[in-house]
Amino acid sequence: MRVALVYDRLNKTGGAERVLVAFHELFPKAHWYTSIWDPSGASFSRDWHVTSSFISKIPFLRRRHEILPLLMPFIFESFDFSAYDLVISIGSAESKGIITKPGTLHINYCLTPTRYLYSHSEEYLNNKLYKFLSNPLRAWDQVAARRPDKMIAISTQVKKRIKQYYNRDSEVIFPPVDTKKFSNLDTLDSLVLPDFPSFYFLVVSRLVPYKKIDKLIHAFNQLPNHNLVIVGSGSEMSKLKKMAGDNVTFLGSVPDSQLPSLYHHATAFLQANEEDFGISMVEAQAAGVPVIAYNQGGAKDIVKDGLTGILLRSNSVESFVQAIDNFDAKRFDRVDCQRNAKRFETAKWMQKIMERIGGYVDTH
Repeated sequence: MRVALVYDRLNKTGGAERVLVAFHELFPKAHWYTSIWDPSGASFSRDWHVTSSFISKIPFLRRRHEILPLLMPFIFESFDFSAYDLVISIGSAESKGIITKPGTLHINYCLTPTRYLYSHSEEYLNNKLYKFLSNPLRAWDQVAARRPDKMIAISTQVKKRIKQYYNRDSEVIFPPVDTKKFSNLDTLDSLVLPDFPSFYFLVVSRLVPYKKIDKLIHAFNQLPNHNLVIVGSGSEMSKLKKMAGDNVTFLGSVPDSQLPSLYHHATAFLQANEEDFGISMVEAQAAGVPVIAYNQGGAKDIVKDGLTGILLRSNSVESFVQAIDNFDAKRFDRVDCQRNAKRFETAKWMQKIMERIGGYVDTH
């Protein structure tokens, strides 16, 4: 079977990109298609067979693709998939809008319906370009959402959004997580960091507005006796540092080899926003660490309230202040957290994906 894989933009590293690595392991000979490919930002893809658009040849636009939203439909519709039997589009934006021939099976692994047009549209309306183009882009997105033969959602919340925004049915297959990497204590690197707190709450996230990291910083500004460690980088880094007190440590981007240790030594992992899924929450659970999260989105699929963490009705600053100040780690058993994480093992995900592909092929 000739297979092609399609992703919105292959130019950064994060939770979603770990899903791409799993797809590459599943289909190592597959050809990748994307609007932007920047191996310096997505180093895991350096050896992949990738076809990208002209934007990749313009350094300035590699990281500023947001200024060209109107070109994205044209880019994805221009790729030729006539040589493939199976095409899997993966993403939260335009990749589902590719055009395939009638004999080609097109499966969309949906990370969420296009965020800037629906669930998070209000956060993008301050951008005059997005506001001006939102109606024509939404019209194209509705057409694009009809093109996949089958849609798979990464969480119960995303399944609901697909039905709400696209009026399409889908089934849920949770994303893959390398749980063994985070649960094997023998492989943990020791932390060699100056003035690193002995007890800390942990955030692992891109530092962008919709992640709501500012709420956690405001909470810790009211909790001087508790420490917050933030792993990740992004457009909000400078702003967040200015508002943070001395009890907040920013590590920026860290090597993957250090992440298991950072998780393992944390008192608890924090999630303030509504995640489409939330791979970092699973990684924390795999390390035996309880999660304190807003009870929306992927957290409802991942965290077992009262057993492997705490789900909050509100993601207000006050809710997190109360939850953190009253948190008792002794209530939670590391074994329960690790057992919970095993539901999301990569091997189980691969098996489910292949089973569904087989079923779709039989009925296509």
